[in-house]
Amino acid sequence: MGDELAGSNAVWEFETDAVVIRYVRGMRNSRLLQALGERRIPYAALSGVEFGSGRRGGVVLRAVPRRGADPLIEAADGRLKDAADPYRLVLPAEKQLLAEYYADELRTAIGDLPEEPADRYLVEPPAAPQSFKAYDAKASFDGETVSFRWFPTGASSAKWKAGDQHFPITDLSGVEWRSAEKLGGHLRLLTRDSDSGTAGVAPEDDPTAVVFGHGYGLVHESLPLAASVLGAVQRAVRR
Repeated sequence: MGDELAGSNAVWEFETDAVVIRYVRGMRNSRLLQALGERRIPYAALSGVEFGSGRRGGVVLRAVPRRGADPLIEAADGRLKDAADPYRLVLPAEKQLLAEYYADELRTAIGDLPEEPADRYLVEPPAAPQSFKAYDAKASFDGETVSFRWFPTGASSAKWKAGDQHFPITDLSGVEWRSAEKLGGHLRLLTRDSDSGTAGVAPEDDPTAVVFGHGYGLVHESLPLAASVLGAVQRAVRR
């Protein structure tokens, strides 16, 4: 299509095989979208288009991600607020007809795709290195290894006794992310010998997990790391 559609939270640029979404700083968007910056979404990574009403008479255009196509969406597991949804474009009421036109164009571009989940990620994950401060540790990922370095003022005695943790990506099968915006927020690494991590152990005492809290494990910092790990895990499996 080669056109652009600018909303209040992002700009969509339509290419022949993908939509490039730019989350421009200064726009009314979430810190997560600002952290993502720009994402290229192949049409093959989409399963449909939604169009509806927004706040204050505006309209919302949303591309629906295909299951299994985007590591960020897989890591979030349905726990993102609307304002942080990277597939949502918020537009003023006067752009409704234009939005409807692009919704139809996008549906045509997506075409008749298989209904089953994608067998691999089609959207690039946030690039490593990534790091953030949890309540009990600094979590970092350099592209090959996830490291947890415990804080003496936050880590439980069980974690402190276990010592700092380092997990090669080849030892992992996935992640479990729960937003810091709700109680119980944490990031848990799932290891290949047990897809549920240390099953039955609370994240506070689990050396494969870091816990979040007020000001710690913020969505715009912890979710990109989780998605980056997921992307690396899949690459390691497919080698």
